[in-house]
Amino acid sequence: MKSLILAIWLVATGLSHAVEEKLYKQTGDYKIFHSAFNSSFITPEIAVANNIVRGKDKGLVNIAVAKIPGIGLPAVVTGTVSNILQQSQTLEFFAVREQNTVYYLAPFEFDNEDFLTFKIRVLPESDGPAPVYPYDFKFQKKMYID
Repeated sequence: MKSLILAIWLVATGLSHAVEEKLYKQTGDYKIFHSAFNSSFITPEIAVANNIVRGKDKGLVNIAVAKIPGIGLPAVVTGTVSNILQQSQTLEFFAVREQNTVYYLAPFEFDNEDFLTFKIRVLPESDGPAPVYPYDFKFQKKMYID
């Protein structure tokens, strides 16, 4: 019984670690969280308040920069998204501020079962005398029409 509990614990911690690595990239003191999802996950009220167009073939990419978990920091975020045919869209990020945090959203369009590559550049706003450099990364996501 102990070995079964140990095996479940090892699998669970391994999976949670793998999932955690997919959620953010580390650069220096900064964690850059990223996700992409269907715009239909956002309620109509939130979409209207933030001028977001919802649709079955419309997605959003979300980027947040943090030093302390739960507190998004100001940054300049740019990027592109492309499909396997190398059709590319420039991502137009806009800031969403809620209480003491900020995150960045950009809309994009996709076809059903599109395998997309997001190439992102983040330049955190400097919070001290040390220079801050841009951080480039990419992640991939398969998108499905709802």
